[in-house]
Amino acid sequence: MPDRGGGPTGPRIRVGRPSRRVRTLLMTLGVLAVLGMAFTMFAGFWTDWLWYRSVNYSSVFTTTLWTKIGLFFVFGLLMALSVGFNIWLAHRLRPPLSAMSMEQQSLDRYRMGIAPYKKWLLLAITALVGLIAGASASGQWRTWLMWVNGVSFNQKDPQFHLDVSFYAFDLPWYRFLLGFGFAAAILSVIAAALTHYLYGGLRITSPGARATAAATGHLSVLLGIFVALKAVAYWLDRYGLAVKSSDFKATDNWTGLRYVDANAYLPAKTILFCIAVICALLFFATLWRRTWQLPVIGFGLMVLSAILIGGLYPAIVQKFQVQPNEQAKEAPYVEKNLKATREAYGIDDAQVTEYSGQSSTADKTKLRDEVDSTASIRIMDPNVVSPTFQQLQQIRNYYGFPTNLDVDRYSKDGKDQDTVIGLRELNLNGIPKNNWINDHFRYTHGYGAVAAEGTSADSQGRPVFTESDLPSKGDLGKYQQRVYYGEKTTEYSIVGGPQKEIDYSDDTGEKTYSYEGNSGVNLSNPVNRAAYAVAFSEPQILYSGAIGEGSRILYNRTPKERVEAVAPWLTIDGDAYPAVVDGKIQWIVDAYTTTNGYPYASRTTLGDTTADSLTATNDSRAVVAQQNQVNYIRNSVKATVDAYSGQVKLYQWDTQDPVLKTWMKAFPNTVEPKSDISESLMAHLRYPQDLFKVQRELLSRYHVDDATTFLSGSEVWQVPDDPTNKAGDAVPPYYLSMKMPDQKQQAFSLTTTFTPNGRDNLSAFMAVDAEAGTTDYGKIRILKLPTNTTVNGPKQVQSQFNSEQDIAETISLLSRGDSNVEYGNLLAVPLDGGLLYVEPVYVRGGGLKYPLLRKVLVTYGGSTAFEDTLDQALNKIFGAEGTTPEPPEDDGDEPNEPTPPPTTENPTVQEALNDAQKAFEDGQQALKDGDWEAYGKAQEDLEEALRRAEDAQSGETGGGDGGGASPSPSPSPDSS
Repeated sequence: MPDRGGGPTGPRIRVGRPSRRVRTLLMTLGVLAVLGMAFTMFAGFWTDWLWYRSVNYSSVFTTTLWTKIGLFFVFGLLMALSVGFNIWLAHRLRPPLSAMSMEQQSLDRYRMGIAPYKKWLLLAITALVGLIAGASASGQWRTWLMWVNGVSFNQKDPQFHLDVSFYAFDLPWYRFLLGFGFAAAILSVIAAALTHYLYGGLRITSPGARATAAATGHLSVLLGIFVALKAVAYWLDRYGLAVKSSDFKATDNWTGLRYVDANAYLPAKTILFCIAVICALLFFATLWRRTWQLPVIGFGLMVLSAILIGGLYPAIVQKFQVQPNEQAKEAPYVEKNLKATREAYGIDDAQVTEYSGQSSTADKTKLRDEVDSTASIRIMDPNVVSPTFQQLQQIRNYYGFPTNLDVDRYSKDGKDQDTVIGLRELNLNGIPKNNWINDHFRYTHGYGAVAAEGTSADSQGRPVFTESDLPSKGDLGKYQQRVYYGEKTTEYSIVGGPQKEIDYSDDTGEKTYSYEGNSGVNLSNPVNRAAYAVAFSEPQILYSGAIGEGSRILYNRTPKERVEAVAPWLTIDGDAYPAVVDGKIQWIVDAYTTTNGYPYASRTTLGDTTADSLTATNDSRAVVAQQNQVNYIRNSVKATVDAYSGQVKLYQWDTQDPVLKTWMKAFPNTVEPKSDISESLMAHLRYPQDLFKVQRELLSRYHVDDATTFLSGSEVWQVPDDPTNKAGDAVPPYYLSMKMPDQKQQAFSLTTTFTPNGRDNLSAFMAVDAEAGTTDYGKIRILKLPTNTTVNGPKQVQSQFNSEQDIAETISLLSRGDSNVEYGNLLAVPLDGGLLYVEPVYVRGGGLKYPLLRKVLVTYGGSTAFEDTLDQALNKIFGAEGTTPEPPEDDGDEPNEPTPPPTTENPTVQEALNDAQKAFEDGQQALKDGDWEAYGKAQEDLEEALRRAEDAQSGETGGGDGGGASPSPSPSPDSS
């Protein structure tokens, strides 16, 4: 053949195999990449094992790991065998000769293309579906462990009379098996159908029969299995009605059967079950009949029945039987829901008592002494004074306090007192210079607890500290003050090795320390160091000279994080709090067992129910929920975390809880008996906030005990918004030592208020005895106010405070310049048939960076006081030191209105207040300039001017004080 190129050819380039050196290099890189990925996977596994072993909970790691592995391989293998067997069977049942048609000729190319790789393709497909199914099944380890270890509730549901454990432990596992069966059947049908089509068993365009007899029989059996599983699903759906949620006007999360469920859906499910069984038998019969006619007719009838019987018939029953007489029809089912919900949330013993809301004592002076015996009113708000603790007790910039402090009880002179407490934790943002050594080796721990009386403040409005300074000293005695584990300790530290740590500083300089505990993981082993270098993406861990013999790495250091890790089956309360117990700082963490399968009990969403104005501004206070939607909850475990050693202990608190007993069977020897709780620890245990918030949300509807009232919705309450901010978030519950009307002495309590749905007046007051170890612990008392009278709720009380002109003017005066007024917790206390409201008012002003208590607002029985101290305000309210002037009597000429504010009528008062304003502004300027002499002079002028204003006002009103109050002096120089 002639050369068609028309010219000389170029040099030939010979393409050969890569050289041996290149091949070796590529092979080496490939092996290193595989080894790198393998070691990365190993590092994650190995560091987890080391951590669990370091906290003595290795059984949790191994039980969880082996359960996941077992489920992965069992269900992965079942899925792989199911799909692989049906592909193999479809290939084996292929016709010996395929029809001569364009369709089959096109498929021949594919058949020939995959023929050399059929085995590998089969293995790849089965491995892929097996891996996916196994990974999905391993995520059901909790469901498996609860099913295999389930303990009886010894309580039956009212519809099917099965033990509650069937719904809580068994039904979820059966539903998983059913879902797995459906997935296996569907994938098998698809795989078999494609294989039959590829090899000619199924034809779309070819002449003759559309399917061979073998393909017809094979696919019919698979479809029969699918329909049989549907029959099982219909049968389980009958029981699922007891835990089915639906929209109902009585509640958003109604759970359980209603009239239409019991009288329409339940028989419909039974009928559909029978139809599905017959339909499945018809599919199986095609093995002999070799025709699709009857199965297809049966399947069509099943679908039609599902539409008519399962959908249309219940709608007709609801429309024509239930709606015309809803209360009578639904009442029996509502009663079941009421009973089950109250039992599931532990509110069945809530004591509801009628309360007048009005004082029964005409002479209020007799109530003054009763206030002190009724409640230890806390004016130090732990959610406001953290900056004050920070400024006065931080000592060093690398220490810090949590945003929200805690309230506890400590004994002084043989008497318990409410105490605001916080730990001086490590704050890495405040260290002089951030680098790897400083962040992880030198600055490793906080130091000491700081505590203050909850019921008092000093003359400058500062907390009265009962434990303070560095090292801390005071009423708490001697204890291990180093805080290696805390709420703010989120970074890892490497301690105990050659690098010394900064302990604390005093007048003689910095003290150094080397960790002496056995917490954490030893890094002396090079394998451990390499694993942590990979796991933490920090190569310096591998070669740093700061790590040597005795070095230990501490991580997972927040109390909630540690408890969640060692007990992954628990839901963790949002508020861990510290206590000094037996010479150690212990973090106390409340934990819950929950389930979503309590029949007839309405569900709640934990994330929403436990949200309030505090969680909105502090994410660390949010509940750690393993299951967000639940309809059963128990505070079954009290946990402690040692702030120095990190040791975690779980104590069985609810000895009757079947869910906890189930988990204790699954993870033996992880939970210690309740009898192991020492008396000193018991003194600091309390009723948990998140459980209380869940219960108060449920009690806003479930405080009624009859179906008619529940259905009418006339007694629905709501948790009021926090009146001290404008965000619209729910008011948080408050800890307070107080006594309810039926109690003889004060008890540490958790309290909240309710308002009617859509209104702001008070409808109820709720308190739970929060003092662990007492016979009344956990008893819920509700004071229900009459609906025919109006008692001010929190929002109305706050509005009343803000609208009174003399109070508003004083607050305006306090907030002038650079000052900000901050309202503390608005506490409500039942007293002699009425409600006493108390609210501390703080001022963060001038050059000060922290709030100081300046005023206390008090209202009772329509009287309001705004004074420098709580005692002064109570004395004013109850007439112990002067009385609030009454409005002038109606003389027929003027309306019976309160005396006009003297600031607009009396020029002497106005002049004095103008002088006070000038003195206040002079004082603020002196603070900015650091001129303490001028500041002191301004304070004297301010006090003198306010005294003149009071004297002038008293003279005009006939000796009364006009209901006004003088603003508190600004902070003294030594408080800046």
